[in-house]
Amino acid sequence: KCSLLACEPTFAWKGPREEIVYLPCIYRNTGIEKPDYLATVDVNPKSPHYCQVIHRLPMPNLKDELHHSGWNACSSCFGDATKRRNRLILPSLISSRIYVVDVGTDMRAPRIHKIVEPVELFWKGNVANPHTSHCLGTGDILISCLGDPSGNGKGSFVLLDGETFEVKGNWENGAKVPSLGYDFWYQPRHNVLMSTEWGVPKVFANGFNPADVERGHYGRHINVWDWSTHAYVQTIDLGNGSIPLEIRFLHNPDAAEGFVGCALSGTVHRFYKTEKGDWAAEKVIEVPSKKVQGWLLPDMPGLITDILISLDDRFLFFSNWLHGDIRQYDISDTRRPRLVGQVFLGGSISKGGPVTVVEDKELQGQPDPFVIKGKKVAGGPQMIQLSLDGKRLYVTTSLYSGWDKQFYPDLVKEGSVMLQIDVDTERGGLKANKNFLVDFGKEPDGPVLAHEIRYPGGDCTSDIWM
Repeated sequence: KCSLLACEPTFAWKGPREEIVYLPCIYRNTGIEKPDYLATVDVNPKSPHYCQVIHRLPMPNLKDELHHSGWNACSSCFGDATKRRNRLILPSLISSRIYVVDVGTDMRAPRIHKIVEPVELFWKGNVANPHTSHCLGTGDILISCLGDPSGNGKGSFVLLDGETFEVKGNWENGAKVPSLGYDFWYQPRHNVLMSTEWGVPKVFANGFNPADVERGHYGRHINVWDWSTHAYVQTIDLGNGSIPLEIRFLHNPDAAEGFVGCALSGTVHRFYKTEKGDWAAEKVIEVPSKKVQGWLLPDMPGLITDILISLDDRFLFFSNWLHGDIRQYDISDTRRPRLVGQVFLGGSISKGGPVTVVEDKELQGQPDPFVIKGKKVAGGPQMIQLSLDGKRLYVTTSLYSGWDKQFYPDLVKEGSVMLQIDVDTERGGLKANKNFLVDFGKEPDGPVLAHEIRYPGGDCTSDIWM
């Protein structure tokens, strides 16, 4: 049994230390005509292969844009002895293919189990651009989508059968669906599913144009769904230009609250259940934009692109992809998060780069470039994943190939990296581990963009307790 098939997050917190991790690696937009692949990386300090890619599983197609991944079984299946966490679900953001990967036969050398072709999503759900996948207590797999087959925005969902991985159809009921989609989290004890909004796929596919925000092509809402009826019941407006991306409930299944990170507004909102029984949100963290010269706009947002909550619900972490820092907040009081750790790992405002900061409400000066093992890191911290005990935070630097190419051209040329941050779980505090570097610029087929991090046993962002 996998470590996180546990009845509550506190058991998972005591699970074994991670020894390998899986990362999708993307060649789309790099100029290298090779398929994306799933990398297995050794993260066991006692291993002779520490910090090395020990296996690569190439996909059979080009330009898929692998992105996020999920499991066929997780904590929501606890108590079902027939369920094993032996299949990794890999949706492709651009091609709309879904790869089902067998990680149970040989954990260190995954193999393709099944491919769900795009036409299955198009015909059975009128959806495209699949993003987040979560397993359900029923054994099925729920996947959020960003658009329809024509590239228009559409915040819809599809269900996969957890045994055959056939597309069963849409999850939602009723004609009413949000105009945009992205991430989601569900909480059966409060009869709710929350989804977020990125943008219109055909608009963001090849880059970011600020004018598209004003045109309404990017998201601003949390969308609330009735878990039992699958009906879209409420919209929470977080403001124009907010672009709410990753959404996380607290891990405690009794908790009727959580947080969402808003990329463009540089804010984190706490969402919560009201006394009336509906849902509301309040801004609890704001990263001020910096006034700059030599950049796309005169104001540079932090661009909060990933957030996570530690399994004990004590700390919130997020990445500022453009400013280049990762932050740790104590959320013992969820309404008043307290900044307790911060570390800079690259970004667009490093000294000696093309950007000059002319006004900064937070820093006294521009941070030094981040150099590790002689390598100056290109890009900024993006996807994050926390060890079960909360002491190690893993970080990768690629957001999405089309935006990497636009905002960090050197990242596309040099490849992304995976880093590891040591976390002080007593008082708070973040410090880069200078002995840990996985350099995806040195891959056999050329520099590649590594994205989301998954542990074989489940982790802070894959598991939902019921």
